[in-house]
Amino acid sequence: MIEDQHADAGPLTRRFIGWEIIVVFAVSLGANALYAVISLAGSLTAPAALGRQHAVLVAPLAPGRPWLDLSLQLATILVTVAPVGLVFYLMARSGEPPSAMGFDLTRPRGDFTRGAVLAAVIGGSGLGLYVIAFKLGASLNVVPEDLSAVWWRIPVLVLDAVRNGLLEEVLVVGYLLRRLDQLGWSPARAITVSALLRGSYHLYQGFGGFIGNAAMGVIFGVLYRRWGRVMPLVIAHSLIDTGAFVGYVLLRGRVSWLP
Repeated sequence: MIEDQHADAGPLTRRFIGWEIIVVFAVSLGANALYAVISLAGSLTAPAALGRQHAVLVAPLAPGRPWLDLSLQLATILVTVAPVGLVFYLMARSGEPPSAMGFDLTRPRGDFTRGAVLAAVIGGSGLGLYVIAFKLGASLNVVPEDLSAVWWRIPVLVLDAVRNGLLEEVLVVGYLLRRLDQLGWSPARAITVSALLRGSYHLYQGFGGFIGNAAMGVIFGVLYRRWGRVMPLVIAHSLIDTGAFVGYVLLRGRVSWLP
C-alpha cells in the first residue's frame, strides 16, 4: 500500500519568494516583455517609420478555415491564462486563498461599479494618448483585431479581453505586489516595478504603448493599495479591452480619427 505522504510546503523565505517570482513571470508576462523588446528593436531598425508599421492584437490563426481558427483562438486563450492558475496554486501552498488579494465574488456590486468607472476614465484617456503618440510617430498603428466577419468574432474578442484582465491584473498587481510586500519592499518601489513591467510587455506597440500602460500600472497599483481588492481592476481591464476590440469592429472605416 502506498502511504499518503503529504509534506508541508513550509514557510515562505525571501529566497523562495524571489525564485517564485522569477519562475512565474518567466513563463508568462516576463517572457512577453522579452519578445516585446525584441519586436520594438525590429520595428526601430525597419526601413518604415513606426507610424507606418502595424501591430495586430487579435489576428487570424488559420485564415480561410473558420472552425480551425476558432479552435486555435480558444486554445490560445486557455493556454495563456494558465499562469493565473499557477499563481493561485502557489499561493494556496503558502496558505493564501485568492481572496487574500481581493479576488472573489463577495462584493459584486461595488467591484463592478468601481471597475466600470475606472474603465471609462482610463479607457478614454488611454485612447487619447494613443492617438497623440501615433500622430507624433512614437507608436505603431495598433490594430485591435483583424478577424474575418464570422459568427464567433465578437465572443472570441470578449474572451480575449477577459483573459487579458485576469492575466495582467492577477499577476502584475495582486500577486506581484503581495509578494514584494512580503520581501519588505516599499509600496512606491513595488508599484514602480509593477508599472514598468506592465509597460515593458507592451513595447511591441511602440513607446506610446509603454508610456500609456506604465501610467495605467501606477494608477492600478495605487488603487489596489487603497481598495485591497484586485477584482475591480480585473473588471476595468476586461471592459477597456472589450471596448477597444468591439469598438474597433463597429467604428473601423466610419470615423476619421481612428488610424
